[in-house]
Amino acid sequence: MRIVISRRPVRAGCLATAVAGLLCLGATGCTGDKDEKVAAADKDVAGTQLCGGHAVSAEASKALKVIMGSSQFGTTGEKSTVAQAARDVVEAGQYSRRTDGRDDVCRIYTADDTSNFALRVTWGLESGPPTKTPAPDFTVLKMGEQTLAAANRATVRFGCRSDNFTGSPDATHVAVGVEHWGMPTEPDGDEVEALKDAYATVAHSFALAMAKELGCEKDGGLPARPVLEPA
Repeated sequence: MRIVISRRPVRAGCLATAVAGLLCLGATGCTGDKDEKVAAADKDVAGTQLCGGHAVSAEASKALKVIMGSSQFGTTGEKSTVAQAARDVVEAGQYSRRTDGRDDVCRIYTADDTSNFALRVTWGLESGPPTKTPAPDFTVLKMGEQTLAAANRATVRFGCRSDNFTGSPDATHVAVGVEHWGMPTEPDGDEVEALKDAYATVAHSFALAMAKELGCEKDGGLPARPVLEPA
């Protein structure tokens, strides 16, 4: 699918935020938590309807319940979609092969707002395939160029060759992350592994939706379903 973009400036904010690792885990985002919640949808939605629809598979919706303890959610506004994020990815790729931070796809909240956290879905561009050794809390999974899963976050990196990216025959390296802000307690034991699987499942669903929206050849090498066996 060919993406048509406007000639407006690429969203700043998170693109200007430096990151030291694969995921931006700073204490603040592109806008404050209060502003994000003001922009949240007025009605409760099921997991499969989040972030524009077509981003969260039924499997990932179940994984969201594992992470957030609810099957009904609130999310950021109507423009916070994978389709909009894909347009931003293409536009950013015209100016640079790498972004210096993560920008939001959308944020997800429990519908009743009883949990004191938000789930943040992000995108970024990388300069090439991953080469660094992951932090010890990550499990490496066999999806895309690299998938890392921890008990409070996961990221999927994939190479995308698409007619939407002009000026280079090489793949554009995209990272899609899911991170849980404000985890109230540290999980342990079996809960850690269950959360790693859940985060990896949600991150895979958003990454696959992004790859399809970008028109990546062979979906950027991503499998149709999440692969949770360690690499």
